[in-house]
Amino acid sequence: MPTQCQASSRLYRRRSFLSTCCAAAAVTLVATGSLVSTAHAAALTKAQREKLTPDQILELMKKGNKRFYSGQREDYNFLAQQRATAAGQYPAAVLLSCIDSRAPAETIMDLRIGDIFNCRIAGNVENPDILGSMEFACKLAGAKVVLVMGHTACGAIKGAIDNAQLGNLTGLLAKIKPAVEATTYAGERTATNYAFVDAVARKNVELTIADIRKDSPVLADLESHGTIKVAGAMYNLKTGVVDFFAG
Repeated sequence: MPTQCQASSRLYRRRSFLSTCCAAAAVTLVATGSLVSTAHAAALTKAQREKLTPDQILELMKKGNKRFYSGQREDYNFLAQQRATAAGQYPAAVLLSCIDSRAPAETIMDLRIGDIFNCRIAGNVENPDILGSMEFACKLAGAKVVLVMGHTACGAIKGAIDNAQLGNLTGLLAKIKPAVEATTYAGERTATNYAFVDAVARKNVELTIADIRKDSPVLADLESHGTIKVAGAMYNLKTGVVDFFAG
């Protein structure tokens, strides 16, 4: 039977991000940190976020995703997080992801209330409203990472490949078609070939990142000064793994 001391030790180890954020050594933070609550606070504070670099934030997301796909997600107190963030928020990143119900960013990266801003739109494409939201998140609210995340077997990508037309969806899919044309692929270029669909999805992430830089001088300036980092990712629906890559 575990002693009270051993039980307390295990509880402490499970609560790692905020306590690690408070540590003076960044190396220690990156090695052991995660975006989770602690006994001392339920939400990320401004001071804790300011100690993190963009690369460290991305590393913490990777560690959170590993906990997710290995079945070791943290045991959260969402009510405590809700109460802790009611008076203010200090998210570390802003994500642009697809609306697909199987790819909720906060869940698959083991995040809490208040850790990130999340913009969701079919096909994770950018538009003026998305860019304005990102500019708010980074320039005014202090987020340090812009992450564009696509996913495998994306229905919006399939629709763009098939030239689907349906009301306002037609215009949205038109934003994805440049990725279809730009994808280098030797096999069957159809929506039924999932390898091609996934290749287009990744190319779409890459083009969206380029569009963000081109269409938002605000974000481009922040990135050029090292204040933020823009990166890409692909989520695999079958494995649960997020593949992060440089933007």
